[in-house]
Amino acid sequence: MAFVIWSRRSVSSQRVRFVEARTARVIAVVAVVALIVAALALGIAIGSTLGSSHASDERTQRARHSYELDELGKVSATLTQIEPRVALLSAKVNELRNFEDRLKASRKSADGPDVHVVPPLPDSEESVPLDGAGGPLLPPRVCDTERAANEGTAPQRLKRTQKVIDCLDDTLSRLESEVLPHYTSYMAFPGRDPAPGSRQGSPYGNRVDPFTGHASFHPGMDLVAPSGASILATAGGRVIQAGPHGGYGNAIDIRHSDGIVTRYGHTSKIFVRAGDLVMPGQKIAEVGSTGRSTGPHLHFEVIVDGAQINPKPYLALFRLKSNAQS
Repeated sequence: MAFVIWSRRSVSSQRVRFVEARTARVIAVVAVVALIVAALALGIAIGSTLGSSHASDERTQRARHSYELDELGKVSATLTQIEPRVALLSAKVNELRNFEDRLKASRKSADGPDVHVVPPLPDSEESVPLDGAGGPLLPPRVCDTERAANEGTAPQRLKRTQKVIDCLDDTLSRLESEVLPHYTSYMAFPGRDPAPGSRQGSPYGNRVDPFTGHASFHPGMDLVAPSGASILATAGGRVIQAGPHGGYGNAIDIRHSDGIVTRYGHTSKIFVRAGDLVMPGQKIAEVGSTGRSTGPHLHFEVIVDGAQINPKPYLALFRLKSNAQS
């Protein structure tokens, strides 16, 4: 089975490339520097304690200890905030790069006779390079720790250590801002399993209608599951319709990005309303057999610019991830 990338615009590498390799490298450097700063702060604390016996005035000694403890507390508090941010950002970047690899693999395999359409990436202006950018290729420059560690008294080193941490915080904030639009687009990409544990029923395309016995077009895919089974949002988005919808019975439409909508039909119970924001994997309904249906199942559609597109390639991209993890 082969896949091709489809786009409402033109197909280009920018539509696939979420996060550049340099971003991942800078995040790795930030993580290492954060560890160095943590060790540096600990060393300053030990050095301050050992050096306290040389102070001649007890009151001065207590004041200095109080100041240094206060500064170390600030350093420790900032590091406590930075470390989980680095871990979370690294996890997001890894997830984006894995998804990018799956998209590239699907595009490279688009040379066989059985070609399916891989959906477009949600539009993101941030993914387009800025006009007129250039310059020499240099390694990232992230926050100098050497001077903070080696020069001056303990209070002076504490001040410089705090400056290094402030530099780390600024660098991390810039990276978070760079990754956020890409991760938001990824979370709005409809492909996660909307009915875990289900089996495939009628596929997308022409079929014999179960009611009339004549040929008809089936604009989605049926996922067969027991009545009451959970239906999950396949991506993040806003609910634009929830309730009776003709032959779909009780149905939900979710808009994920400009021109991309998913539809969940024949539900027995609905847990969201029009206007609600939903997250990927959130339970939005339960399987039923309302509307034009012969038995309990989820009728799942992906609609791009008003046209119903085969959902199978969307789901296949995320099943590649599940297979790789298992």
